[in-house]
Amino acid sequence: MATTDRQATTLALAHALSAAERGLAVIPLSRTKLPALRSPHRDETKISEASGAPEPAPGPPCHGECGRFGHGVYDAATDPARIREMFAAAPWATGYGIACGLPPHHLIGVDLDTKSGTDSSAALRELALRHLFTIPATVVVLTPSGGRHLWLSGPPDVVVPNSAGRLAPGIDIRGAGGYLVGPGSRTDHGVYATAPGTARLAPAACPPALLRLLLPPPRTPHHPTPTSTGDHGQGLVQFVLAAHEGQRNTRLFWAACRAYEDGIGPALVDPLVEAALNTGLTEREARATIASAARMTGHRP
Repeated sequence: MATTDRQATTLALAHALSAAERGLAVIPLSRTKLPALRSPHRDETKISEASGAPEPAPGPPCHGECGRFGHGVYDAATDPARIREMFAAAPWATGYGIACGLPPHHLIGVDLDTKSGTDSSAALRELALRHLFTIPATVVVLTPSGGRHLWLSGPPDVVVPNSAGRLAPGIDIRGAGGYLVGPGSRTDHGVYATAPGTARLAPAACPPALLRLLLPPPRTPHHPTPTSTGDHGQGLVQFVLAAHEGQRNTRLFWAACRAYEDGIGPALVDPLVEAALNTGLTEREARATIASAARMTGHRP
């Protein structure tokens, strides 16, 4: 490895450890901005009895339960020892990613892109005027292409999904399950840097009006019978049961929102609470999260 690459890796690790001290969970990234560690399951295939060809092994996808590195954002950590282990396993890493949606900040990234030829900053200002919100002073990261990443903090019981161009052309959102390239990272196109005067700021709270725009649009309720939730209801319960630590509240909130939007919220409260209890949440936490979802979707808890 060239000396410059070693220096980039050392600097990336230092910046990642500094971010972790602020409660931001991180993973190592390559120069392409992708996770530096490949999946340990990429070669896990079985031979089809019907065709004799290799096909993916059965079972749900692993999100790090196997204990090995290589699960992308699911590897994100704030523990310095674990971060050093990840970088040691990826000595080619020249940057780091910051996982969004995780406590304590529940980070939401607003990516104002310039590559599409649109003025994303003007689009955001127009949205702010139309929906009566202002972007508070917060961390701003400058990208090598001339774009900006705005860091905002979301509520702990709200799941903000990732999206590209849905809010407006040139505006991408990094939410739960996504990550932002951290300042100090070096990529093939240059270095990410914190905008002057923002490095010491904490991620500001996302304005409620903007938060509503970031959530998925309500679905048309089909009003099934109160005692029948169908396959969709069972799917939402299974979605909550599959949550691991750090995702339990967000998965429960998302599932409850979908249930209320689809008209099965009241019938699914108890099954969702039971599923949440199985993941380790208390009944009080579970019912509070479901009640919050009901209010968010315009229903009475």
